[in-house]
Amino acid sequence: MVCLNVDLIAKSHAHLKNRRSMSLSQYLKKVTHLNFSNKNIEDIGDISICRNLTVLYLYDNRLTQICNLDFACSLTHLYMQNNNIKRIERFSCLQRLAKLYLGGNNISVVEGLEQLTELRELHLEGQRLLPGEKLLFMPSSLLAESLNVLNISNNNIDEIQDLAVLKRLKQLFAANNQLQDLEDVFSQWQELCRMDLSGNPVCHKPKYWDTVITVCRRLEELDGKEISEFSRQFLKNWKASREVKKKSERKD
Repeated sequence: MVCLNVDLIAKSHAHLKNRRSMSLSQYLKKVTHLNFSNKNIEDIGDISICRNLTVLYLYDNRLTQICNLDFACSLTHLYMQNNNIKRIERFSCLQRLAKLYLGGNNISVVEGLEQLTELRELHLEGQRLLPGEKLLFMPSSLLAESLNVLNISNNNIDEIQDLAVLKRLKQLFAANNQLQDLEDVFSQWQELCRMDLSGNPVCHKPKYWDTVITVCRRLEELDGKEISEFSRQFLKNWKASREVKKKSERKD
């Protein structure tokens, strides 16, 4: 079994060869970035000596759980996509984490993020779910005050009403799910500027494009296509004229 530990870092890290004046212990205490992607790693051992670690790359490995990272209170970026992780856990000490990549794992419930008050980006695309299963969200783990970017594409999701609390959301990637309707939640994301819903049934609704642009007033890109200011203004005027017409018909 390959384990990420001090010995593995010492054997694998090329920087050590050019640091003859610095001991291994000194180096590990100062290192800020570690890249151990695609190394067949199955477990994380004791690397607590790396107390200044800020960026850790562990994608494309064989990890089944998140463990032994309690020491990493300076960690801001964690890349753990394409492993075999089943649960989001043991994150309470990573309170400076700003970007978390967990796509391509076996996660079925989004939980355990309550303490990550500085998290800006959360990537959960393409979980390997069981047939008929969909990605679920624990309300207590939805970071309403911090999250700006959320990627939940390819997760068999059929409704996103629980995500309405994400008031600061700027980018939503939810392609290739099972969303059927344009929910009221879109109107509550006042800062949303980029959204991808391609591959969902909702995209085939009449006037889908027009409706989304009208509701999401700051949207600059939808399903990979730029929204021109001319299109936005045209739809705004069209909606205003329809409202005037409706009021006139009521009076008559």
